[in-house]
Amino acid sequence: MTAETEAPTSPAMTLGERLRGWLLPLVWLQALVATVGSLYFSEVMGYVPCNMCWYQRIMMYPLVAIFTVALLRRDDMARHYGLPLAVFGLAIAIFHNLVYYGVIAEGQIGICLASVPCTTRWFEWLGFISIPQLSLIAFTVITLGLAFMRPASVFEDATD
Repeated sequence: MTAETEAPTSPAMTLGERLRGWLLPLVWLQALVATVGSLYFSEVMGYVPCNMCWYQRIMMYPLVAIFTVALLRRDDMARHYGLPLAVFGLAIAIFHNLVYYGVIAEGQIGICLASVPCTTRWFEWLGFISIPQLSLIAFTVITLGLAFMRPASVFEDATD
């Protein structure tokens, strides 16, 4: 079998080539779960978001729309639209976790001096999983997924 007639799931395909088709649905699902989860916490559970939570929401919510359009259009270039928001959201999430766990004092920054402190512990599942950690995990999954996403043409050129 030649490279032109090779089946898409042939053993010659690398793991990256096989996973490439699943990265966009994965990041879309992660953005959707994070968005619905944050809305559930605030609108159903009544948890008032702190200022850094709002900044993370500003970075997360548009990703659902961006990835939905990319999925519908089969747009392999979605990483270019979503990666800046994901990276900036990841940076905010890292900073929020540093404040939440006391590595950076909350009083040293002016961001967290609103009615709800950024160190408010609404819950901790299993004794350690917090809302800031959930955001950090979501932005990490999305950022890594987008970083490893490559347009189909990259793999097509490699087989020529």
